[in-house]
Amino acid sequence: MLRTVKSAKVKPASKNKLSMRQMAYLHIEKKIASRDLRAGDPVSELPIANELGISRTPTREAIRQLVAEGLLEEVPGRGVVVVTLDRRDIVEIYELRKALEVAAVRMATRRLTGSAELKNLRLVTDKMESLIEEMERSDQQGLESKQINRYEAADIAFHTYLMHAAGNRRMLNIVNGLRSLIRIFAMRKAVHKVEKIRDIHRDHVEVIAAMEAGDPERAAAILSAHIEAGQQDRLEQYALREQEAGLPQDISAFLERIQAQLG
Repeated sequence: MLRTVKSAKVKPASKNKLSMRQMAYLHIEKKIASRDLRAGDPVSELPIANELGISRTPTREAIRQLVAEGLLEEVPGRGVVVVTLDRRDIVEIYELRKALEVAAVRMATRRLTGSAELKNLRLVTDKMESLIEEMERSDQQGLESKQINRYEAADIAFHTYLMHAAGNRRMLNIVNGLRSLIRIFAMRKAVHKVEKIRDIHRDHVEVIAAMEAGDPERAAAILSAHIEAGQQDRLEQYALREQEAGLPQDISAFLERIQAQLG
């Protein structure tokens, strides 16, 4: 009898601890996804714990997990910060993402041909189509701030649903982690022109059409090209950032030379 009571007490405590760690994990991940935390920003136990009203121990565990997964990194003299990606990181992330998503769409096509799940996937793409129509009615060239989250949610939902449809949870978890890494780097304003959104939506629709036709190789080819285009966009953003980061230094050096010439 005593053993039963003791066991009943320990089990809920263990669940509660896990719940708090997961709460802290998801909270930090959300702050990264929403750009409240950007590349290089510090992530400390105490502020996160205070925000959630929980103790530092589960917060510390969540931070350690995110370090192990690569979203955060430990920097000597600075502590734990949001990871900073370089060009090679971007290339590697997209190569891995393409390998996994292309394999997944082949698996999903073989599983879902003619199924009701394909109709659900079309409903996901309709969200982006509605956004495009809204932009066209308003003669918008780009998304307004309130529309950005809707666009990103529709894009993420499409790719997440594809991975889920493949039926491999490990692949889904890995790709979700890769997308979180990409969002650390991504500039929200850079890909939100209406022409670009039309291209993205068209690719999504064509992938679904290939799946409905039971053609896994065509679905894979479209998705592969789609991810490669995303990689190219990110690399162009990276090159632009590198250029902008060097500009103030160049201007400073130029002004110093002019001041020296003027005595």
